[in-house]
Amino acid sequence: MANTVENSKPFPTLVSVDPFLPANEQKGLHNRWHPDIPPFATVKPGEVFKVQCVDWTGGQIGNNDNSDDVRDVDLTRVHNLSGPVAVEGAQPGDCLVVDILDVQPFEKMPWGFTGIFELENGGGLFAKEFQSRAAKAIWDFEGIYASSRHVPGVRFAGIPHPGLIGTAPSQELLNTWNKRETGLIAELGANSVPPVAFPPEPKGAYVGQDGIPDEVRERIHREGARTIPGREHGGNCDIKNLSRGSRCYFPVFVVGANLSVGDLHFSQGDGEMSFCGAIEMAGVITFKTSIIKGGVEKFALKQPIFVPSPIDPVYSQKLVFEGIGVDLHGDGKQYNMDATVAYKQAALNAIAYLQKLGYTREQAYLLLSAAPIESHVGAVVDSPNACVTIGIPTGIFDQDILPKPEGLEKRDYGQCAIRSDGVV
Repeated sequence: MANTVENSKPFPTLVSVDPFLPANEQKGLHNRWHPDIPPFATVKPGEVFKVQCVDWTGGQIGNNDNSDDVRDVDLTRVHNLSGPVAVEGAQPGDCLVVDILDVQPFEKMPWGFTGIFELENGGGLFAKEFQSRAAKAIWDFEGIYASSRHVPGVRFAGIPHPGLIGTAPSQELLNTWNKRETGLIAELGANSVPPVAFPPEPKGAYVGQDGIPDEVRERIHREGARTIPGREHGGNCDIKNLSRGSRCYFPVFVVGANLSVGDLHFSQGDGEMSFCGAIEMAGVITFKTSIIKGGVEKFALKQPIFVPSPIDPVYSQKLVFEGIGVDLHGDGKQYNMDATVAYKQAALNAIAYLQKLGYTREQAYLLLSAAPIESHVGAVVDSPNACVTIGIPTGIFDQDILPKPEGLEKRDYGQCAIRSDGVV
């Protein structure tokens, strides 16, 4: 007998958003971590469900050709997370298993953006080195591919994924976060540029639910942890391979686990170096969950464990740039086994090379942030130099970028979107 789908039902959408409306006017969103944020919806283990997400800025960035919106973005209002979604039966000490079944942009919003943030407002990997000023690229989606009028000459397949996903903290864990991060601020300076960390901040805090008592809402706003870094519960870890087909194992700290998700990306390079470095998008993610009782103890689960997606763009050839723990692009200082310095040197080597092809420094910075580049730690045992590599797929370019005896062909690629006052 022929198969029929007459009785099939669409998977429920637990959080619905409008990507064109301000996030702080919508239900089912929140931008702080706190155990007192109640679940917006509840599911049973094994149920498949969808969650819609606004972009991480909550609609502050537009599809236009200047970066004034990036310059002026209000970071107290980010990230805008959808949820929380409680899972029946989840208890502290359990492991919440989350299967990511699909991640897609909204059909009505087939574009995303990558941004370089101001030195004094977010920064990025090279905030100090470049004295960063706002710039951005708008990327258009065509099926699985992304291309940009602001970074011409490249086209690549994206692997959409959530940049931010995690369970709710317990009050004890929240207190630990706030104590250690405010302690770091006190140690390194509250006026550091860019900031070393982001303390709790009532300004801009939002929980899009009715029925929360005023004193509880005020406590959430006062104590709630900012969503910018990743932590023990998951959070903003920006792992580009957590696309459809991935499985995540999260520690549970509160009854129901209270899963939240946001900051969807169409594509990202390893490291997301420009702070707003992925191709940021609004869209829809599909989940299925299950519970492993006592999973925290069974798996020594101090932080989440992931099984990345088997789906990955196939770019067989990469041009690989090496970096070591010496500031060769700066004052020549020798560092001791510093993988971050090594990563930065590899990135600066790649940016300098891309400039030889005709890209501006800003375009190269945005491209390395958004394209499916791969970074690997080569060695962290050969004192004094850690070694890190960055590989750029050669197949994403419309010209041959490999070194040649006659040198590289330099083209005019214009410039990305910059501030209306012309400052870069």
